[in-house]
Amino acid sequence: MKKQFGTDDVEIISHEPLYEGFFKMEKYRYRHKQYQGGWSPVVEREIFERGNAVGVLLYDPRLDRFVMIEQCRPGALKDKHSPWLLEIIAGMVEEGEYPHEVAYREALEESHCKVYKLIEMLGYWVSPGGTTEYIDLFLGLVDSSNLVEYAGLDDEHEDIKVLALSRHEMLQLLANGGISNAMALIAFQWFLLNEQQLDLAGKQ
Repeated sequence: MKKQFGTDDVEIISHEPLYEGFFKMEKYRYRHKQYQGGWSPVVEREIFERGNAVGVLLYDPRLDRFVMIEQCRPGALKDKHSPWLLEIIAGMVEEGEYPHEVAYREALEESHCKVYKLIEMLGYWVSPGGTTEYIDLFLGLVDSSNLVEYAGLDDEHEDIKVLALSRHEMLQLLANGGISNAMALIAFQWFLLNEQQLDLAGKQ
């Protein structure tokens, strides 16, 4: 669908840094064209500068099972069940990196799995009302027959549990709310919708 407006229809008046730590916060002042004509008033918004990230759903087509990870997440400390979330592999895109390079790197770091075939899934804005974070999702084919139990980088304070889950287990988790983060939900549902059209063969 062709959109009525594009990037040329927004005027960024100013943006100023508010905070810089592990992440950054900036204030934007901008205006944009309106559907019924003319320009909007100047809008001020504080934006969480999260950057671009990559997510990888690891799948073993030979054993028909998925490699997932579990770790404690600070954003989920108020979760009524547990802040240890079941997730797919994920990582930030560093300067000079391409998303596919991050996918291979993070799979090794977070699960010790070597992806032998990478399939592009989709990309999406996480929460564009308040953050710049954009996610590129991939399906990574792996051999899960010799999984490690734990993984992660000590210098990034990662304490990761590696899990191999059958298709039945994943579907049960999806049905009962056991998968509660957006990236994993989107990736697994995309897989289920597109599996019949995917080429899941490849050299291991």
